[in-house]
Amino acid sequence: MKGKETILLVAAGLLGLTQPIWAGDVTEPGGYRMDEYRAPVPQTLQGATVVTTAEAEALWREKKAVFFDVMPNTPKPANLPAGTIWRDTIRKDIPGSTWLANVGYGAISGETANYFRQGLAAEAGPDKSRAILFYCMTNCWMSWNAAKRAVEWGYSAVIWYPPGADGWERANLPLEEKKPYVISN
Repeated sequence: MKGKETILLVAAGLLGLTQPIWAGDVTEPGGYRMDEYRAPVPQTLQGATVVTTAEAEALWREKKAVFFDVMPNTPKPANLPAGTIWRDTIRKDIPGSTWLANVGYGAISGETANYFRQGLAAEAGPDKSRAILFYCMTNCWMSWNAAKRAVEWGYSAVIWYPPGADGWERANLPLEEKKPYVISN
């Protein structure tokens, strides 16, 4: 049986059905990741706690952290020809999460930074010591960048969940469809 399991694991890897969470040799950069956001990530994030799926699940079940998804969102282009059919991307998040779209890029505009700060304050409150957890997808630097930015902004209980929504789904944990957070006036 051990031989068959090994063959199946190797075959799954060759077919791309498995994806490493961490490459093991990725060094944590001093600044933000500025490109190639879907690539192996480091195992660390200075100033933040890195958690596994089991640890993230415990935080979620016990409601001990506010969860933020930072997956980018592609809005409908303004210049689409008339009659073009557009379907918004469906995003499935960890239930109860807030989707702060597009805040995980290495360089963000002042408008995006304001959106990020307002979303954090609205969902996590003014207490910067409250536990906040960031995720995106497996091997996605967006959540690493967003968590790093929160640390730099003075949040002291930042948690980074590298496996992201797809790691959560692989563990057969629930997901729910979400729309990006909108600042209410």
